[in-house]
Amino acid sequence: MQTKYIFVTGGVLSSLGKGIAASSIGCLLEHKGLRVALIKFDPYINVDPGTMNPYQHGEVYVTDDGAETDLDLGHYFRFTNSPLSRKSSVTTGQIYSEVIRAERRGDYLGKTVQVIPHITDEIKQRILASAHQEKGIDVVIVEIGGTVGDIESLPFLEAIRQFRNEHPTDCINIHLTYVPYVKAAGEVKTKPTQHSIGTLREIGIAADIILCRSEQALPCDLKDKISLFCNVKREAVFDATDVPTSIYEIPLNFHLQGVDEVIVKMLGLPNRRSDLTGWISLIESIRNPKATLRIGVVGKYVQHQDAYKSIYEALAHAGASQGMKVEIVKIEPDKFADAKELPEQFRDCDAYLVPGGFGDRGWEGKILTATYCRENNIPYFGICLGMQVMVVEFARNVLGLARANSTEMDGETPAPVIALLEEQHLVTDRGGTMRLGAYPCALRRDTKAHDAYHKDQVSERHRHRYEFNNHFRADFEKAGLRISGNFEADNLAEICEVRAHPWMIGVQFHPEFLSKPIKPHPLFRDFVLAAAAYKNKKE
Repeated sequence: MQTKYIFVTGGVLSSLGKGIAASSIGCLLEHKGLRVALIKFDPYINVDPGTMNPYQHGEVYVTDDGAETDLDLGHYFRFTNSPLSRKSSVTTGQIYSEVIRAERRGDYLGKTVQVIPHITDEIKQRILASAHQEKGIDVVIVEIGGTVGDIESLPFLEAIRQFRNEHPTDCINIHLTYVPYVKAAGEVKTKPTQHSIGTLREIGIAADIILCRSEQALPCDLKDKISLFCNVKREAVFDATDVPTSIYEIPLNFHLQGVDEVIVKMLGLPNRRSDLTGWISLIESIRNPKATLRIGVVGKYVQHQDAYKSIYEALAHAGASQGMKVEIVKIEPDKFADAKELPEQFRDCDAYLVPGGFGDRGWEGKILTATYCRENNIPYFGICLGMQVMVVEFARNVLGLARANSTEMDGETPAPVIALLEEQHLVTDRGGTMRLGAYPCALRRDTKAHDAYHKDQVSERHRHRYEFNNHFRADFEKAGLRISGNFEADNLAEICEVRAHPWMIGVQFHPEFLSKPIKPHPLFRDFVLAAAAYKNKKE
């Protein structure tokens, strides 16, 4: 079967949820027995988001092959089984870098290098590469970042126009637009959508399907109007309404409207019956929890909604799997520096999670968090930097190394229990030079980590520079901090846990990147179970 292509664009304004819409469509097509791949084009000049501040861009999602990518790839992973790799995330910076390298090598034989055809050709090659990263891919869903009308998106849209002309029977365009309700007028307005579709047509692209993002479902007469003025068939105008409970309701909403039916019909794909039983059960569990847990996330970037997106989703997955709702309590660690402030700051939480990050802002507040959890037998989950927090806290307050620290925070510490590997001292470029991607982790039996995974070896994704310092390993083990997971090739500590604590675990990797709504990550699942046990004990 010839590979088909779906291009997802957005109009009127940004942050409409193109990534979730694309992921939901991929989910529905997979439930029809099709093999799907997703790719994100981002129109910024950064080579990847790895050097971007989370306040600017949200979290950086990491693939098995070590690509630092846009957070929408996290949605792709959670909603679908799409292959995700370096070929799944493309930026303007990557495109121009590749074309300039080719020009420097003389690949263009002295020709003038231009946006058309050289930049657009490279973009089209990336689309085709995504289609061939694995055998048997039936549909490639291409999400274009930004908003139609933005100058930086134009090369991508021009490449789509050309690609559609070259593959006229294999492509459709789905346009996600915003249909606002003007309160003063008491009316829903379609004019922004008309202008957005008009701008798309000026570029040479006709929308085949329109998804109307709005607070409430649109009445039929407004959909008729959008169909007429935007030159789109009436049966291809759909609601993309706000969902009351969870983003995982969106595939079901699209399915009930027949979005997947229209797509397979337009592309000439087999229209197999969909079995969404598992997805329906998930939504029922989310809508009707039997209990609520309060979990404190103590992080540097908690003010930004998307900075810890995968962590919040992984907690929700774990909660739903146990029939519980997880309420996130966002705690800024730079707001307290004294142990006396902690009970007020932390009241009513059933567990605490310290996520990854960089820099020393809030460092001592995170260490106080670990102390509070260790001394009061409260569940603690440290991820990446959160594991390093746990190690430093244990060194200071159990081993008696009062000035123990990470060399990231204090280069002169006499007890560098967290330190750079030798090869990292030579690094000058910041982008793409950390320990990135999937690494094997051997699990020690008779540990909580092994109890969670029920395996002797697992693979997890990393994004960090600093490591546990093995010079102190024997001292930690003797005092009760057990290394329960190890990267054996380089003898690097991957998981540690406080042996005498009900559930205090730190991991050097990012387990949140491998959690799915119907298959929660085992460590998050056990963390939620530990929080529930602590809550029951309190009550």
